[in-house]
Amino acid sequence: MALTLPQFNRRSRLLLALAGAFIGCVALTRYMHWDDRALVWLGEQQLTPQQRAASIWLPGYKAVLQGKPLAGLEEDETSDLAYNPVTGTLFTVTGKSPTLVEISREGEVLRRIPLKGFSNPEGVAVLEGGHVAVTDERRRTLTIFELDPQTRELAVGQAPDFDLGFPDSGNKGFEGIAWDPAQGRLLLGKERGPTAMFSLGSDGSRALGEALRPLPSYGLGMRNLSALSIDPRTGHILVLSAQSNLLLELDEQGQPVSFISLLGGFNGLDKGIPRAEGVAMDESGDIYVVSEPNLFYVFRKQLVASVDSHLAPN
Repeated sequence: MALTLPQFNRRSRLLLALAGAFIGCVALTRYMHWDDRALVWLGEQQLTPQQRAASIWLPGYKAVLQGKPLAGLEEDETSDLAYNPVTGTLFTVTGKSPTLVEISREGEVLRRIPLKGFSNPEGVAVLEGGHVAVTDERRRTLTIFELDPQTRELAVGQAPDFDLGFPDSGNKGFEGIAWDPAQGRLLLGKERGPTAMFSLGSDGSRALGEALRPLPSYGLGMRNLSALSIDPRTGHILVLSAQSNLLLELDEQGQPVSFISLLGGFNGLDKGIPRAEGVAMDESGDIYVVSEPNLFYVFRKQLVASVDSHLAPN
């Protein structure tokens, strides 16, 4: 039976609407990287119990401390997080008033060390022999300082700056940095435009390699890269994304292993982490996260690892 003109127009509009909705869903899926997340989830399901035991296995973690304010940092913004195995404490940096802040694993502020001459410190890593590396996103530099319990101030000029390049990166420069003792290198993560990872050879002190070495993109599937950390037990890499509300585990070859969502309702979180900007792991496997402006979280491995549906949108 032939369609009348009004019926034809209605059917055409319906088909166009369905086609538009389909295209929109595909575009949103690609933009939010839900397809990448689904692939990682499928990969998780293929791992044997032995492989899971040999990895960090993020689905087995649950928040045991969440949203604790870091006292005295209410008017600032914390970025990055690093663990010092010698002192058993953590370090973060603040940008509005450039400061290196030492905190306990319970989220208590222990001391604040002004970073004189810094413009926008975004990354911090604890190396060996009492050295700490700080990146300045606006100045595009990496500086390695000597740090001890008596240090009260660190300033530009005390140690050589390493030029990280990318002069046109603006506010899309290097945010993540982590020390990899097993391979004698620093890992650095460029936030976006594009999101990328690099390595820089180091002996754990102020001696650095001559140039950044690009690492494969690994198909991170993240809208931005906020922070990096190394698991001292497995050598696996933790990659944090604030915009994707995601924490991802990569193996030594940079292949995705597992992930968790940082949205409320997942992995013990009552509320989503507002803007996760730093991650660190200690020798026992506990994971620590800081969020702007000054919130502190602790995730701990549970005895029974849950394989939940953590494919929620970001």
